[in-house]
Amino acid sequence: MWHPLIGEFLGTLTLIVFGGGNVASVLLKHSKAEHAGWLAICTAWFIAVMLGVFVAQSAGSPNADLNPAVSLAKYWLGMYTFEYWVVVSLVQIAGGCVGGVIVWLAYLQHWKPTESAASKLAVFSTIPAIRHYPSNVLTEVIGAFFLVFGVGAIFGHATDGHLAIGMGPYLVGVLVWGLGLSLGGPTGYAINPARDLGPRIAHAILPIAGKGSSDWAYAWVPIIGPLLGASLGAAAWKLFF
Repeated sequence: MWHPLIGEFLGTLTLIVFGGGNVASVLLKHSKAEHAGWLAICTAWFIAVMLGVFVAQSAGSPNADLNPAVSLAKYWLGMYTFEYWVVVSLVQIAGGCVGGVIVWLAYLQHWKPTESAASKLAVFSTIPAIRHYPSNVLTEVIGAFFLVFGVGAIFGHATDGHLAIGMGPYLVGVLVWGLGLSLGGPTGYAINPARDLGPRIAHAILPIAGKGSSDWAYAWVPIIGPLLGASLGAAAWKLFF
């Protein structure tokens, strides 16, 4: 029998394979999708989230968080224990790391021809357009806030029959698509510690030709920002609904 933690692992892995894989296709040299641009990347993350949720649900996790920030919001809302939040977050990060390894393997012949170390890192983790830590954290807080608030709006009345069965993953994907198009410009919209930290760990340990630094000096931003934003989103949801 499938277990929720297996579902979270496989769902987050799928999220990174489809999302990070698209970033690789856009940024790495000699890829057929090279220079496809930001719209392609945001659209791919929409598909990645949608498929990740479907996989997680099919593999035993009906909640399909795929995101420690979303799981933290559910802790604040009384849906999880703190211990479960810690465990599921570690599983999600592990799934993100393995997903990053799979993307590396899929593009094995494209790392060496790509001269830009920043482009290689961007396949795995977010990089701010303008590095200003307070502003970068604020952007991630805002993004995660609206992610949690948006998810609440999508599923808030699902038990009353207002949401058709099977529509949830599509709508969450659309929400992430919209967040990328509207708020993704400053930081690349991590809005998910597992999406950033897991693949960043993969970048650090993999033998990627000319990979440069894994930029650990910035790594705390896409962890703290989303966790804080999700907490505020949960508080706002409790206040208004």
